[in-house]
Amino acid sequence: MEQPVRRPWLSLGRLLDLAAIAVIAFVVWKIFIAPRTFKAPNAYPAPRIAYEKLDGGVFHVADARGKVLFLDFFASWCEPCRLELPMVEHYARTHSNVAVVPIDVGEPRTVAAAFARHMHLRNVALDPTSSAQGFFQIQGFPTIVVIDPRGDIRATWSGFNPAIDLAMTHAARALGGAH
Repeated sequence: MEQPVRRPWLSLGRLLDLAAIAVIAFVVWKIFIAPRTFKAPNAYPAPRIAYEKLDGGVFHVADARGKVLFLDFFASWCEPCRLELPMVEHYARTHSNVAVVPIDVGEPRTVAAAFARHMHLRNVALDPTSSAQGFFQIQGFPTIVVIDPRGDIRATWSGFNPAIDLAMTHAARALGGAH
């Protein structure tokens, strides 16, 4: 009688299955779990910094006290930013109870202005010296920094999130920005 062939438990097919499960778990965490983490012990004061606005004037981070503030750091060359910015801009236009400020990082005014016109962005602030990378620990684009009404940074979301509207809505509710 012939012995059945024993296959190793860890085959290429199983490795691929495990990799797929890991990718799915990461996506679920990135879209649904990470944007909902607003633990007060992790909060720290937002830097008192000011940025020149594209349409004139100056935006002071401290001026947004009393509202939930979303700082959306981007660059015109960033492809994920091109996908996420319209969603963030739509949220800003439909939720007057929060402040949303897109901040162009590391680019000259002319480049930022042309990109803002092309993307139909409002209230754009400029960071031509990339100081935000140090002040807000920006390591990639797009990055959204969530600041509560007291002026404390409560979350930093890096990378493209297709459910950014949902994440921003939850943050506004959780941090006192109503709905």
